[in-house]
Amino acid sequence: MVPKFAQLFVSTLLLLTPLLSIADGRDIGVCYGLNGDNLPSPNEVINLYKRCQIDNIRIYQPYPEVLEALRGSGISVTIGPRNEDIASFATSQDAANDWDHSNVPAAMNNIRYALDSAGITLAKVTTVLPGTALAASYPPSAGAFGSDITETMTGIAAILAQEDTPLLINVYPYFAYSSDPSHISAQYAMFTSTAPVVIDGSFQYFNLFDAMVDAFNAALEKINFGNVKVAVAETGWPTVGNEPYTSVANAQTYNRNLLNHVTQNGTPRRPDYIMPTFFFEMFNEDLKGNVVEQNFGFFYPSMQPIYPFW
Repeated sequence: MVPKFAQLFVSTLLLLTPLLSIADGRDIGVCYGLNGDNLPSPNEVINLYKRCQIDNIRIYQPYPEVLEALRGSGISVTIGPRNEDIASFATSQDAANDWDHSNVPAAMNNIRYALDSAGITLAKVTTVLPGTALAASYPPSAGAFGSDITETMTGIAAILAQEDTPLLINVYPYFAYSSDPSHISAQYAMFTSTAPVVIDGSFQYFNLFDAMVDAFNAALEKINFGNVKVAVAETGWPTVGNEPYTSVANAQTYNRNLLNHVTQNGTPRRPDYIMPTFFFEMFNEDLKGNVVEQNFGFFYPSMQPIYPFW
């Protein structure tokens, strides 16, 4: 049974060439959500990705019009099935095959078999977890999956280890900082601290992002899968909706410092591993649930930048 917090994702190129962001661990991507009633056409969006020299895109279900716009673009795509399809994939090989054959190759054991049966060997299959998948995360070395999901996570990690595929995680220092600013400083959340804030044994943490990622690394070690790498499926900072924590300046600071960090450094626990990272997100989406969720974008729906970045 797939745990309620897990959304299965497939990582592949539309043209079935290796996914650079997973294969060599050095690429950056941006998520492309479509929860807006005023967004530009997929063709315009893909052209914007190309102008910005963003080589990796993540979409949340197999939108045919987006996949068509991506065809021949050279942009690698990480794609997931709809949440409501996941349960059938976990129990039905036929359902996995159907999703595979009608869209783009797809998601964990049954989807891997579907890919193999289709003769597709370059695609990667993984799953994405939110921070709430951890029962403990402070200090980072205490990171652990809850007892109710440890068996499931061990099974997932075994598949990832066999495939040499990373576990995808969502990492949002913004939410931790904005919910507890008396204990978490803006400097720690936005990569501007000049001294270690958390000392965890031999590891020193100057930023919350690294601490959150290493909590997952520690959790994997506790189930004897420390060899499974992690990649960041979502991270970002909103510009509006919860002042003073949300602002254009804060979003620009976090995202710029994050970009500089993840393209040059690993985490204290994994210093030599440069993580693939997806920023959230390309556009503001006016159909999201609240103002904060609507305002994580780099661009307005008009395709004008909210702040200089790409």
